[in-house]
Amino acid sequence: MGIKERRTKLLLALFLLSDVDFKPVPLNKTVEVGFDLTINQKTKGTIASLLREESIEKISQQLSTDLGDGNSQAQPLVSYAITAKGFKELSLGFPFFRFLRESWDGKWRILSYEIPEKKRELRDKLRREVAGWGLGPWHRSFWVTPHPIIDNLRLLISQKEEEQYVQAFEAEHVFGNREILIEKVWQKTSLDRRYRELFKTWHEVLSSNSEGSAQTEVKLEKFKTIVAKYIDILRDDPGLPKELIGTNWIGYEAFNIYKEIRAILLS
Repeated sequence: MGIKERRTKLLLALFLLSDVDFKPVPLNKTVEVGFDLTINQKTKGTIASLLREESIEKISQQLSTDLGDGNSQAQPLVSYAITAKGFKELSLGFPFFRFLRESWDGKWRILSYEIPEKKRELRDKLRREVAGWGLGPWHRSFWVTPHPIIDNLRLLISQKEEEQYVQAFEAEHVFGNREILIEKVWQKTSLDRRYRELFKTWHEVLSSNSEGSAQTEVKLEKFKTIVAKYIDILRDDPGLPKELIGTNWIGYEAFNIYKEIRAILLS
């Protein structure tokens, strides 16, 4: 699925299997196959770390198993749910998720950095670190986003060499064509095409037949492919709020289609 970090995989799984209401999710075969995540000791260590940091929470339930003759036995079921803190972390790397739950405050965040050419490695490093935050290049070394990333930026560069080269601002849009700005900064038309290609790929996956395999295994493998293809585009979607992109933005349609596919394949 193109993601190596266990922490990110876990947060993604808990969100993409639960939706915006943060329903608890059992860490079962669906998580392992769908998100390419083995529940081994290293993964358990990551889970423990997320629990300590309150980025996820553990939820225990008792399920009743019918033993016949009117008797039943309680079976423990342990599930996990992403928390608001974990969601904020996830939304930093996958900004599309943020405004599914939160409202935009109408402010733009502007990041400017003038790092000398002789320190190109430092400049490239900073660019890589903030590239997934929903920031888009407006001009050379001049980035803009509607996401509230100032605190994250401050934490990232505090007491580091690059701090002396960075300026950050918050502002409101006064006038100018926002459609032109959005196209220039985030290439909305290109992203729209990618979503349409994604829909075609999803249709091909769902229509394909795999003979000689158990139906459950086939569904899980299809779900794995659906998730992997979706994550590829989610990493590049800047997650613009509906006030900027409109309520009919194809990204919202994709999220709803994904949930319908999830319900079909995991039923």
